[in-house]
Amino acid sequence: MSDPAQPALAPGHASEGKPAALIAWGLFILSIPSAALLAPVGLIVAYAGRGSATGIPRQHLDAAIRLFWSVFWWTIATGILLVVSVLLSWLLLPIVFIFLLWGVLILLGVWFTIKSVLALLNLLQDKPA
Repeated sequence: MSDPAQPALAPGHASEGKPAALIAWGLFILSIPSAALLAPVGLIVAYAGRGSATGIPRQHLDAAIRLFWSVFWWTIATGILLVVSVLLSWLLLPIVFIFLLWGVLILLGVWFTIKSVLALLNLLQDKPA
């Protein structure tokens, strides 16, 4: 005898997970005007929606998670190099290296946003990320 209050656990519908993917990509896109505060929220949404997602939405959620972590670790590595460069700038490193690293940080943010916009457009057309 089954309890009607309990949901039946069955494979998800093909569009299940699409709202979570839309929200995750949207939050990633809004990370620049929010000073990157919404990107971790988008990551949490992607992780939360991934469990029930299937098909293309699942692929988009996985892509959003991969994009976040790749940009996160590249930003950490660049930030460490930037701090070391600033500390050593009076000793050995020319100031150009510091500006180069700032440029890398800006390019990471632009790349993150462009990838998110293109992925959102692909999701709206039911294409893979």
